Amino acid sequence: MKQHRVLLVDDDASLLRLLSLRLRAEGYEVDTADCAEQALVKLDTYQPQLVITDLKMDDMDGMQLFEHIHQKQPTLPVILLTAHGSISGAVDATRRGLYSYLTKPFDSKDLLGEMSRALQYAPLDAEPNDAEPEQDIGWRARIITQSSKMAELLARAERVAHSEASVLIQGASGSGKELIAEAIHAASPRHAHPFVAINCAAIPDNLLESELFGHKKGAFTGADRNRIGLVESANGGTLFLDEAGDMPLEFQAKLLRFLEERRVRPVGSSETIAVDVRLVSATHVNLERAVEDGRFREDLYYRLNVVTLEVPALAERREDISLLAQYFLGHLLEQNPHCQARSLSPEALNRLISAPWPGNVRQLRNVMEQVCVLSSTAVISEQMVSNALRGKDERMQPLAEAQTAFEREYLMGVLRTTTGNVTNAAKLAKRNRTEFYKLLAKHKLDAALFRKAQ
Repeated sequence: MKQHRVLLVDDDASLLRLLSLRLRAEGYEVDTADCAEQALVKLDTYQPQLVITDLKMDDMDGMQLFEHIHQKQPTLPVILLTAHGSISGAVDATRRGLYSYLTKPFDSKDLLGEMSRALQYAPLDAEPNDAEPEQDIGWRARIITQSSKMAELLARAERVAHSEASVLIQGASGSGKELIAEAIHAASPRHAHPFVAINCAAIPDNLLESELFGHKKGAFTGADRNRIGLVESANGGTLFLDEAGDMPLEFQAKLLRFLEERRVRPVGSSETIAVDVRLVSATHVNLERAVEDGRFREDLYYRLNVVTLEVPALAERREDISLLAQYFLGHLLEQNPHCQARSLSPEALNRLISAPWPGNVRQLRNVMEQVCVLSSTAVISEQMVSNALRGKDERMQPLAEAQTAFEREYLMGVLRTTTGNVTNAAKLAKRNRTEFYKLLAKHKLDAALFRKAQ
């Protein structure tokens, strides 16, 4: 059986040697790099299946190394070793694709456990002439996409699906967070059991405990019979808490107790019931800020946020707009065969692609439903799309947002012109190299990618 390949990165030679010996003793194939620059070279030559890097290194630190790796190989798991005072930065990096982090000093058993989980579904080398096996994508069949950002998200979702870790899905309203949660459930060992979704924002505060944990007959006015809660009904499967950031503080304490004990107590009962569920939650709220403002419990935040998945807004994956529009049109025609519309004109499609989509995929479906129902011709015109969008996307872009977008596009243009030569690019921009590198870092641009593009 072939060994998994691990790349260790640390500028402390003694620690690098000790950790290498420990991992080789556990059966891993290990290569090392004493700086981030050397690690980037070994990505292509050694082709590791996992990277473990220290945070504090000279020149390029572990966080910058992760950013470079994530741009080149977004599905390659990276584990960061960090001091206690740098945890906030590591937590933020998990939202952008970092697999996990460990704080120093750490127990080697913890590291081996993280490695095992990260590598559990990493592919070993195939023979050069072996045909690629056909992928089973049934677990995410409802997610219509051709976006590289969504491909990265789905790769992470599939990896985490096989674990029992709690998952926090973040993203704007209407971006498809529940679909991602359903896909995680479908790819998990729990797929044969219930998937129960709860919209925490849609249930009145005084009924939330009863809805989730159930109640006994006579527990309160109107409780005329025993009722099983939604948590218990998800037993063996996945419990999805949508809009978890809108939970009242009082109920957050009760949810935390359930997550710690894995037992529920129905309202009005003195007995508890054991429940086995995998928890996936979603929110459009910035929970870190909510914790700082005292609106969300910090201990519950860390319980929910073992792994974070960030769903990109529709405006960040415009290559999906045409695909989704055609999909929605076909689906709507199946439901309403008397609709006249059969296709979108090129101008109408361009109008859809260029719209800002503050309501994301949900808004796109609403627009397609409107033009499909109202169209009196086989081809949907640009004017019909504009009418459906009017009042929803006519907004002035804030100055700061426009300046940032312009600056990034300008830097990309200069890098394309100079084929990634930073010295020449800095001269064209009339900036010194140090300042130019800072601008590239600010916008997360890698000059090497523009050299490779050539």
